[in-house]
Amino acid sequence: MAQDRNARFGRYELLALLGRGGMAETWRARLVGAAGVTKPVLIKKVLLEHVNNEDFISMFVREARISSTLSHGNIAQVFEFGRVDGQYFLAMELVDGQPLHRVQKRAAKLGLSQLPVPLATYIALEMCRGLHYAHTRTDDKGAPLNIVHRDISPDNVLISYEGQVKIVDFGIAKARMARSFKTEPGIVRGKYLYFSPEQAKGREVDARSDVWSTGLVLYEMLCGQPPITGTQASVMLRMAYGEFPSPRQVRGDLPVALDELIMKALSVELSTRYESANAFADALAGFLYSVSPPFSTMDLAQLVRVLFQEDLAEEGRALSVTSAFHEELEVWRSHAARVRPPPK
Repeated sequence: MAQDRNARFGRYELLALLGRGGMAETWRARLVGAAGVTKPVLIKKVLLEHVNNEDFISMFVREARISSTLSHGNIAQVFEFGRVDGQYFLAMELVDGQPLHRVQKRAAKLGLSQLPVPLATYIALEMCRGLHYAHTRTDDKGAPLNIVHRDISPDNVLISYEGQVKIVDFGIAKARMARSFKTEPGIVRGKYLYFSPEQAKGREVDARSDVWSTGLVLYEMLCGQPPITGTQASVMLRMAYGEFPSPRQVRGDLPVALDELIMKALSVELSTRYESANAFADALAGFLYSVSPPFSTMDLAQLVRVLFQEDLAEEGRALSVTSAFHEELEVWRSHAARVRPPPK
């Protein structure tokens, strides 16, 4: 039975259905506390027809166990894990913004299928900061948790209207405390377009796998397409051996320095890839400062506000955008119009 809007769900009131997948659905909701105090949250709950699906429930519990240990500005926080009327749920931070994949689609409609260099670089930099925090998280005794996200993609990165970059969905993450979980032979978990070579080969992964996936997301933001497309088998085979063009071969106006940074992140050999997400972040930060010293969170915030101004208007909201940013946006669009589009 479908859940009614404005229905109570334990301590929460469900306000609007945001999405429904094969196994779970997400709701905009609010925590209802004493004396009428409320807090906006996102509720992710397992569909009733899947409450006995042991494999999915184990993934859901693992996501809760891992996510509840994380508290960082670049990771959407989990507040509560529980069960109401037989349905497992997560109560999470409600990020007031949009998924990166939607930002990319809206930008393309505005003539920015290839995102401006400073914007894409900043998003990847912030992703790296959140990932490094997760990768280096320890338990109460100081022992490494060895968390690896394993599913970094534009679907799992949120951009807020304030310019915050948040990583979500640790559903297939690997961690020491979830070491009992193993992927069955022949089962592919995650989005294969963003697999690292070691993932594509079915090998053990560490933090450097997330570095690869972040580099690939940056590649796609800059080039308007992933480096490899095709069937799952062909993509995974070519990905495993690094058979794809560099970003500059697709988009010739990219700086050589940025091209080199990305290709280092996309090194097939682990020994020559960035050793950590923090090392990749530092390289991106140095590059960003060299090409756009004044770039700030508000530049990203204003882009998202422009792209989704109609959506905001439907909600009765109007977020400010400066005239200076509109001028900068026109410069970006003019430049993008002169850049040859990527081959299909």
